[in-house]
Amino acid sequence: MAEAQAPAPIAARQIRLDGDFDAWLEPEGAAPTPVEIAPEHPFNIIYSSGTTGTPKGIVQSHGMRWKHVFRGDAVGYGPAVSVLSTPLYSNTTLVCFFPTLAGGGTVVLMKKFDTVRYLELAQKHRMTHTMLVPVQYRRLMEHPDFDRYDLSSTHLKFCTSAPFAAALKSEVLKRWPGGLVEYFGMTEGGGTCILMAHEHPDKLHTVGRPAPGHDIRLIDEDGREVGPGVVGEIVGRSAGMMNGYHGRPDKTAEATWISPEGLSFIRTGDVGRFDEDGFLTLMDRKKDMIISGGFNIYPSDLEAVLAKHPAVVEAAVVGVPSDAWGETPVAFVAVRGQAEPEAIKAFVNGQVGKTQRLAEVVIVDSLPRSHIGKVLKRELRDSWQKSPTE
Repeated sequence: MAEAQAPAPIAARQIRLDGDFDAWLEPEGAAPTPVEIAPEHPFNIIYSSGTTGTPKGIVQSHGMRWKHVFRGDAVGYGPAVSVLSTPLYSNTTLVCFFPTLAGGGTVVLMKKFDTVRYLELAQKHRMTHTMLVPVQYRRLMEHPDFDRYDLSSTHLKFCTSAPFAAALKSEVLKRWPGGLVEYFGMTEGGGTCILMAHEHPDKLHTVGRPAPGHDIRLIDEDGREVGPGVVGEIVGRSAGMMNGYHGRPDKTAEATWISPEGLSFIRTGDVGRFDEDGFLTLMDRKKDMIISGGFNIYPSDLEAVLAKHPAVVEAAVVGVPSDAWGETPVAFVAVRGQAEPEAIKAFVNGQVGKTQRLAEVVIVDSLPRSHIGKVLKRELRDSWQKSPTE
Protein backbone atom coordinates (compact mmCIF):
# COMPACT_ATOMS: atom_id res chain seq x y z
CA MET A 1 0.00 0.00 0.00
CA ALA A 2 1.37 3.40 -0.95
CA GLU A 3 2.07 5.83 1.84
CA ALA A 4 -0.34 8.72 2.20
CA GLN A 5 1.27 11.96 1.18
CA ALA A 6 1.33 14.85 3.61
CA PRO A 7 -0.84 17.78 2.54
CA ALA A 8 0.96 20.56 0.76
CA PRO A 9 1.80 23.54 2.98
CA ILE A 10 -0.45 26.57 2.65
CA ALA A 11 0.68 30.16 2.43
CA ALA A 12 -1.82 31.44 5.00
CA ARG A 13 -0.60 32.32 8.48
CA GLN A 14 -1.44 29.50 10.92
CA ILE A 15 -2.39 30.02 14.58
CA ARG A 16 -2.42 27.10 17.02
CA LEU A 17 -3.93 27.00 20.49
CA ASP A 18 -1.35 25.28 22.69
CA GLY A 19 -1.97 24.15 26.24
CA ASP A 20 -5.22 24.67 28.15
CA PHE A 21 -7.97 25.96 25.83
CA ASP A 22 -9.79 27.53 28.80
CA ALA A 23 -6.86 29.87 29.28
CA TRP A 24 -7.80 31.54 26.01
CA LEU A 25 -11.33 32.29 27.22
CA GLU A 26 -12.40 35.43 29.01
CA PRO A 27 -13.63 34.93 32.59
CA GLU A 28 -17.33 34.37 33.18
CA GLY A 29 -19.30 37.60 33.09
CA ALA A 30 -16.77 39.42 30.91
CA ALA A 31 -18.21 41.90 28.41
CA PRO A 32 -16.76 43.08 25.10
CA THR A 33 -14.99 46.42 25.10
CA PRO A 34 -17.37 49.13 23.88
CA VAL A 35 -16.51 50.46 20.44
CA GLU A 36 -17.67 53.80 19.12
CA ILE A 37 -18.81 53.42 15.51
CA ALA A 38 -18.79 56.52 13.33
CA PRO A 39 -20.82 56.73 10.11
CA GLU A 40 -17.64 56.90 8.02
CA HIS A 41 -16.16 53.69 9.49
CA PRO A 42 -15.92 50.83 6.95
CA PHE A 43 -18.76 48.30 7.16
CA ASN A 44 -17.96 45.92 4.29
CA ILE A 45 -16.07 45.54 1.02
CA ILE A 46 -17.96 44.45 -2.08
CA TYR A 47 -16.15 43.76 -5.31
CA SER A 48 -17.32 45.27 -8.58
CA SER A 49 -18.59 42.90 -11.25
CA GLY A 50 -15.57 43.40 -13.50
CA THR A 51 -17.71 43.75 -16.65
CA THR A 52 -15.31 46.38 -18.01
CA GLY A 53 -12.05 45.34 -16.35
CA THR A 54 -10.48 43.94 -13.19
CA PRO A 55 -12.90 43.91 -10.19
CA LYS A 56 -12.24 46.58 -7.55
CA GLY A 57 -12.96 46.38 -3.82
CA ILE A 58 -15.66 48.94 -2.97
CA VAL A 59 -15.46 50.05 0.68
CA GLN A 60 -18.93 50.82 2.02
CA SER A 61 -19.38 52.62 5.33
CA HIS A 62 -21.81 52.11 8.19
CA GLY A 63 -23.48 55.36 7.18
CA MET A 64 -23.96 54.21 3.60
CA ARG A 65 -25.52 50.92 4.72
CA TRP A 66 -27.79 52.72 7.17
CA LYS A 67 -29.10 54.89 4.35
CA HIS A 68 -30.07 51.71 2.43
CA VAL A 69 -31.90 50.39 5.50
CA PHE A 70 -33.60 53.72 6.17
CA ARG A 71 -34.81 53.89 2.56
CA GLY A 72 -36.62 50.58 3.09
CA ASP A 73 -39.21 52.18 5.36
CA ALA A 74 -40.74 53.97 2.38
CA VAL A 75 -41.47 50.70 0.56
CA GLY A 76 -42.96 48.66 3.40
CA TYR A 77 -40.21 46.23 4.33
CA GLY A 78 -41.41 45.58 7.86
CA PRO A 79 -42.52 42.94 8.48
CA ALA A 80 -41.75 41.63 4.99
CA VAL A 81 -41.13 38.18 3.54
CA SER A 82 -38.43 38.54 0.91
CA VAL A 83 -37.39 35.76 -1.46
CA LEU A 84 -33.86 36.30 -2.79
CA SER A 85 -31.86 34.24 -5.25
CA THR A 86 -28.91 36.48 -6.13
CA PRO A 87 -25.62 36.07 -4.17
CA LEU A 88 -25.20 37.62 -0.74
CA TYR A 89 -21.83 39.07 -1.81
CA SER A 90 -23.70 41.22 -4.35
CA ASN A 91 -24.98 44.68 -3.50
CA THR A 92 -28.07 43.82 -5.56
CA THR A 93 -29.08 41.31 -2.90
CA LEU A 94 -28.08 43.38 0.12
CA VAL A 95 -30.23 46.32 -1.00
CA CYS A 96 -33.23 44.09 -0.19
CA PHE A 97 -31.66 41.79 2.43
CA PHE A 98 -30.71 44.38 5.07
CA PRO A 99 -33.98 46.39 5.02
CA THR A 100 -35.97 43.17 5.40
CA LEU A 101 -34.06 42.08 8.50
CA ALA A 102 -33.99 45.61 9.94
CA GLY A 103 -37.77 45.75 9.64
CA GLY A 104 -38.24 42.48 11.53
CA GLY A 105 -39.06 40.52 8.39
CA THR A 106 -38.07 37.12 7.01
CA VAL A 107 -35.59 36.41 4.23
CA VAL A 108 -35.90 33.21 2.20
CA LEU A 109 -32.56 32.55 0.48
CA MET A 110 -32.11 30.40 -2.59
CA LYS A 111 -28.72 28.81 -3.20
CA LYS A 112 -29.26 29.18 -6.94
CA PHE A 113 -32.07 30.62 -9.02
CA ASP A 114 -34.46 28.09 -10.51
CA THR A 115 -37.70 29.27 -12.09
CA VAL A 116 -40.03 26.60 -10.70
CA ARG A 117 -38.39 26.51 -7.27
CA TYR A 118 -38.60 30.30 -7.00
CA LEU A 119 -42.33 30.26 -7.79
CA GLU A 120 -42.91 27.45 -5.30
CA LEU A 121 -41.13 29.35 -2.52
CA ALA A 122 -42.89 32.61 -3.31
CA GLN A 123 -46.28 30.90 -3.11
CA LYS A 124 -45.46 28.80 -0.03
CA HIS A 125 -44.06 31.64 2.09
CA ARG A 126 -46.58 34.27 0.91
CA MET A 127 -43.78 36.46 -0.40
CA THR A 128 -44.25 40.22 -0.09
CA HIS A 129 -40.95 41.51 -1.53
CA THR A 130 -38.30 40.27 -3.93
CA MET A 131 -35.25 41.47 -5.83
CA LEU A 132 -34.61 39.99 -9.28
CA VAL A 133 -32.39 40.93 -12.20
CA PRO A 134 -33.91 41.38 -15.69
CA VAL A 135 -32.88 37.97 -17.06
CA GLN A 136 -34.68 36.31 -14.12
CA TYR A 137 -37.86 38.29 -14.82
CA ARG A 138 -37.67 37.18 -18.43
CA ARG A 139 -37.31 33.52 -17.50
CA LEU A 140 -40.25 33.75 -15.11
CA MET A 141 -42.47 35.41 -17.69
CA GLU A 142 -41.52 32.75 -20.27
CA HIS A 143 -42.38 29.82 -17.99
CA PRO A 144 -45.64 28.19 -19.21
CA ASP A 145 -46.94 27.65 -15.66
CA PHE A 146 -46.21 31.13 -14.29
CA ASP A 147 -49.86 32.21 -14.14
CA ARG A 148 -50.85 29.10 -12.17
CA TYR A 149 -48.96 30.20 -9.07
CA ASP A 150 -50.60 32.36 -6.40
CA LEU A 151 -48.42 35.47 -6.08
CA SER A 152 -51.20 37.70 -4.78
CA SER A 153 -49.27 38.40 -1.54
CA THR A 154 -46.59 40.32 -3.48
CA HIS A 155 -46.39 43.93 -2.35
CA LEU A 156 -43.34 45.09 -4.31
CA LYS A 157 -40.91 43.60 -6.79
CA PHE A 158 -37.51 45.24 -7.31
CA CYS A 159 -35.02 45.17 -10.15
CA THR A 160 -31.52 46.53 -10.65
CA SER A 161 -28.04 45.69 -12.01
CA ALA A 162 -28.78 45.48 -15.74
CA PRO A 163 -30.93 47.15 -18.44
CA PHE A 164 -34.62 46.29 -17.98
CA ALA A 165 -36.54 46.37 -21.27
CA ALA A 166 -39.74 48.43 -21.29
CA ALA A 167 -41.72 45.58 -22.90
CA LEU A 168 -40.64 43.19 -20.14
CA LYS A 169 -41.58 45.71 -17.43
CA SER A 170 -45.00 46.04 -19.03
CA GLU A 171 -45.53 42.27 -19.06
CA VAL A 172 -44.50 41.96 -15.40
CA LEU A 173 -46.97 44.70 -14.44
CA LYS A 174 -49.80 42.97 -16.31
CA ARG A 175 -49.26 39.45 -15.01
CA TRP A 176 -47.75 39.79 -11.53
CA PRO A 177 -49.67 41.40 -8.64
CA GLY A 178 -48.07 44.23 -6.69
CA GLY A 179 -45.90 47.15 -7.68
CA LEU A 180 -42.67 47.11 -9.66
CA VAL A 181 -39.71 49.30 -8.67
CA GLU A 182 -36.52 49.71 -10.69
CA TYR A 183 -33.35 51.08 -9.09
CA PHE A 184 -30.57 52.60 -11.15
CA GLY A 185 -27.39 53.10 -9.18
CA MET A 186 -23.97 51.72 -8.39
CA THR A 187 -22.43 49.63 -5.64
CA GLU A 188 -20.11 52.63 -5.24
CA GLY A 189 -23.14 54.72 -4.31
CA GLY A 190 -23.59 58.30 -5.38
CA GLY A 191 -26.84 59.02 -7.18
CA THR A 192 -29.76 56.62 -7.45
CA CYS A 193 -32.78 56.90 -9.72
CA ILE A 194 -36.02 55.15 -8.84
CA LEU A 195 -38.80 54.22 -11.25
CA MET A 196 -42.10 53.31 -9.62
CA ALA A 197 -43.20 51.51 -12.77
CA HIS A 198 -46.75 50.85 -11.54
CA GLU A 199 -47.24 54.59 -11.02
CA HIS A 200 -45.66 55.69 -14.32
CA PRO A 201 -46.62 53.18 -17.03
CA ASP A 202 -45.79 55.80 -19.67
CA LYS A 203 -42.15 56.01 -18.47
CA LEU A 204 -41.15 52.36 -18.68
CA HIS A 205 -38.37 53.23 -21.14
CA THR A 206 -36.66 55.24 -18.37
CA VAL A 207 -35.06 54.40 -15.01
CA GLY A 208 -37.08 57.04 -13.21
CA ARG A 209 -36.21 60.20 -11.34
CA PRO A 210 -33.41 60.89 -8.84
CA ALA A 211 -34.23 59.59 -5.37
CA PRO A 212 -34.97 62.21 -2.68
CA GLY A 213 -31.75 63.87 -1.57
CA HIS A 214 -29.80 62.56 -4.56
CA ASP A 215 -28.10 64.98 -6.95
CA ILE A 216 -27.65 63.48 -10.43
CA ARG A 217 -26.12 65.45 -13.29
CA LEU A 218 -24.86 64.81 -16.81
CA ILE A 219 -21.43 65.88 -18.04
CA ASP A 220 -19.70 65.96 -21.42
CA GLU A 221 -16.27 64.64 -22.41
CA ASP A 222 -14.62 67.75 -20.93
CA GLY A 223 -16.39 67.39 -17.59
CA ARG A 224 -18.85 70.23 -18.19
CA GLU A 225 -22.53 69.90 -17.28
CA VAL A 226 -25.01 69.52 -20.14
CA GLY A 227 -28.64 70.59 -20.24
CA PRO A 228 -31.96 68.70 -20.41
CA GLY A 229 -32.33 66.53 -23.50
CA VAL A 230 -28.57 66.41 -24.10
CA VAL A 231 -26.73 63.10 -23.79
CA GLY A 232 -23.95 62.96 -21.19
CA GLU A 233 -22.18 60.77 -18.67
CA ILE A 234 -24.19 60.29 -15.48
CA VAL A 235 -22.59 61.45 -12.23
CA GLY A 236 -24.22 61.34 -8.81
CA ARG A 237 -23.92 62.48 -5.23
CA SER A 238 -25.85 61.56 -2.08
CA ALA A 239 -25.40 60.71 1.59
CA GLY A 240 -24.72 57.10 0.55
CA MET A 241 -21.31 57.05 -1.14
CA MET A 242 -18.39 54.63 -0.91
CA ASN A 243 -15.29 55.52 1.08
CA GLY A 244 -13.28 54.61 -2.00
CA TYR A 245 -11.75 51.62 -3.75
CA HIS A 246 -9.76 49.47 -1.35
CA GLY A 247 -6.05 50.12 -1.82
CA ARG A 248 -6.66 51.96 -5.11
CA PRO A 249 -6.61 55.73 -4.57
CA ASP A 250 -5.83 56.12 -8.28
CA LYS A 251 -9.06 54.39 -9.28
CA THR A 252 -10.99 56.33 -6.65
CA ALA A 253 -9.72 59.58 -8.18
CA GLU A 254 -10.69 58.38 -11.68
CA ALA A 255 -14.23 57.68 -10.46
CA THR A 256 -14.64 61.16 -8.94
CA TRP A 257 -15.99 64.29 -10.61
CA ILE A 258 -15.74 67.63 -8.80
CA SER A 259 -18.60 70.03 -9.46
CA PRO A 260 -18.17 73.78 -9.96
CA GLU A 261 -19.28 74.16 -6.31
CA GLY A 262 -16.42 71.88 -5.22
CA LEU A 263 -18.61 68.85 -4.37
CA SER A 264 -17.52 65.26 -5.05
CA PHE A 265 -19.69 63.16 -7.39
CA ILE A 266 -19.21 59.54 -8.44
CA ARG A 267 -18.89 58.91 -12.17
CA THR A 268 -21.10 56.01 -13.24
CA GLY A 269 -19.57 55.37 -16.65
CA ASP A 270 -23.13 55.25 -18.00
CA VAL A 271 -24.50 57.59 -20.64
CA GLY A 272 -28.03 58.98 -20.59
CA ARG A 273 -30.31 61.99 -20.89
CA PHE A 274 -33.12 63.57 -18.88
CA ASP A 275 -36.51 64.16 -20.47
CA GLU A 276 -38.71 67.19 -19.90
CA ASP A 277 -40.27 65.53 -16.82
CA GLY A 278 -36.95 64.79 -15.15
CA PHE A 279 -36.93 61.05 -15.93
CA LEU A 280 -33.57 59.57 -16.89
CA THR A 281 -33.20 57.44 -20.02
CA LEU A 282 -30.11 55.23 -20.16
CA MET A 283 -28.25 54.99 -23.43
CA ASP A 284 -25.25 52.74 -22.73
CA ARG A 285 -22.07 52.23 -20.80
CA LYS A 286 -19.65 54.94 -21.90
CA LYS A 287 -17.05 52.28 -22.68
CA ASP A 288 -19.57 50.38 -24.81
CA MET A 289 -20.39 53.31 -27.09
CA ILE A 290 -19.20 52.64 -30.64
CA ILE A 291 -17.50 55.37 -32.66
CA SER A 292 -17.79 54.43 -36.32
CA GLY A 293 -16.58 56.82 -39.00
CA GLY A 294 -16.76 59.66 -36.47
CA PHE A 295 -20.39 58.91 -35.52
CA ASN A 296 -21.49 57.81 -32.04
CA ILE A 297 -23.50 54.58 -32.12
CA TYR A 298 -25.34 53.48 -28.98
CA PRO A 299 -25.60 49.67 -28.82
CA SER A 300 -28.86 49.95 -26.87
CA ASP A 301 -30.56 51.49 -29.92
CA LEU A 302 -29.62 48.47 -32.04
CA GLU A 303 -30.46 46.02 -29.25
CA ALA A 304 -33.95 47.53 -29.01
CA VAL A 305 -34.53 46.83 -32.72
CA LEU A 306 -33.12 43.30 -32.39
CA ALA A 307 -35.55 42.61 -29.54
CA LYS A 308 -38.46 43.17 -31.94
CA HIS A 309 -37.41 40.25 -34.15
CA PRO A 310 -39.70 37.28 -33.37
CA ALA A 311 -36.82 34.79 -33.25
CA VAL A 312 -34.54 36.83 -30.96
CA VAL A 313 -34.47 35.81 -27.29
CA GLU A 314 -31.63 38.11 -26.23
CA ALA A 315 -29.03 40.20 -27.99
CA ALA A 316 -25.95 42.29 -27.31
CA VAL A 317 -24.15 44.64 -29.69
CA VAL A 318 -20.45 45.46 -29.37
CA GLY A 319 -17.96 47.47 -31.38
CA VAL A 320 -15.18 45.56 -33.12
CA PRO A 321 -12.13 46.95 -34.95
CA SER A 322 -12.66 48.05 -38.56
CA ASP A 323 -10.02 49.24 -41.02
CA ALA A 324 -12.58 51.36 -42.84
CA TRP A 325 -14.49 52.89 -39.92
CA GLY A 326 -12.33 52.49 -36.82
CA GLU A 327 -15.10 50.47 -35.18
CA THR A 328 -18.19 48.74 -36.50
CA PRO A 329 -21.16 47.16 -34.68
CA VAL A 330 -21.54 43.37 -34.43
CA ALA A 331 -24.54 41.68 -32.80
CA PHE A 332 -24.40 38.49 -30.74
CA VAL A 333 -27.85 36.93 -30.68
CA ALA A 334 -29.51 33.95 -28.96
CA VAL A 335 -32.56 32.74 -30.88
CA ARG A 336 -35.53 30.42 -30.55
CA GLY A 337 -35.93 27.84 -33.30
CA GLN A 338 -34.13 28.39 -36.57
CA ALA A 339 -33.01 31.83 -37.68
CA GLU A 340 -30.54 32.96 -40.31
CA PRO A 341 -27.98 35.59 -39.26
CA GLU A 342 -28.28 37.41 -42.61
CA ALA A 343 -32.06 37.65 -42.23
CA ILE A 344 -31.71 39.15 -38.75
CA LYS A 345 -29.08 41.60 -40.00
CA ALA A 346 -31.36 42.68 -42.85
CA PHE A 347 -34.25 43.09 -40.39
CA VAL A 348 -32.21 45.49 -38.25
CA ASN A 349 -30.42 47.37 -41.00
CA GLY A 350 -33.70 48.11 -42.71
CA GLN A 351 -34.85 50.06 -39.64
CA VAL A 352 -31.75 52.03 -38.61
CA GLY A 353 -29.68 54.83 -40.08
CA LYS A 354 -26.86 54.16 -42.50
CA THR A 355 -24.17 54.84 -39.89
CA GLN A 356 -25.78 52.39 -37.42
CA ARG A 357 -25.98 49.32 -39.64
CA LEU A 358 -24.73 46.01 -38.28
CA ALA A 359 -21.66 44.56 -39.96
CA GLU A 360 -22.36 41.04 -38.70
CA VAL A 361 -24.78 38.93 -36.67
CA VAL A 362 -23.37 36.00 -34.69
CA ILE A 363 -25.73 33.32 -33.36
CA VAL A 364 -24.83 32.08 -29.86
CA ASP A 365 -26.46 29.65 -27.43
CA SER A 366 -26.66 32.34 -24.74
CA LEU A 367 -24.96 35.58 -23.75
CA PRO A 368 -22.17 35.44 -21.15
CA ARG A 369 -23.36 36.97 -17.88
CA SER A 370 -21.99 37.85 -14.47
CA HIS A 371 -23.36 36.34 -11.26
CA ILE A 372 -26.02 39.06 -11.15
CA GLY A 373 -27.06 38.90 -14.78
CA LYS A 374 -24.96 41.62 -16.42
CA VAL A 375 -23.95 40.81 -19.98
CA LEU A 376 -20.16 40.52 -20.20
CA LYS A 377 -19.57 42.45 -23.40
CA ARG A 378 -15.83 42.30 -22.83
CA GLU A 379 -16.00 38.53 -23.37
CA LEU A 380 -17.99 39.00 -26.57
CA ARG A 381 -15.37 41.42 -27.94
CA ASP A 382 -12.59 39.03 -26.98
CA SER A 383 -14.34 36.12 -28.67
CA TRP A 384 -14.65 38.13 -31.88
CA GLN A 385 -11.00 39.15 -31.85
CA LYS A 386 -10.00 35.50 -31.39
CA SER A 387 -12.30 34.27 -34.15
CA PRO A 388 -10.37 32.44 -36.86
CA THR A 389 -12.71 33.82 -39.50
CA GLU A 390 -11.90 37.44 -38.71
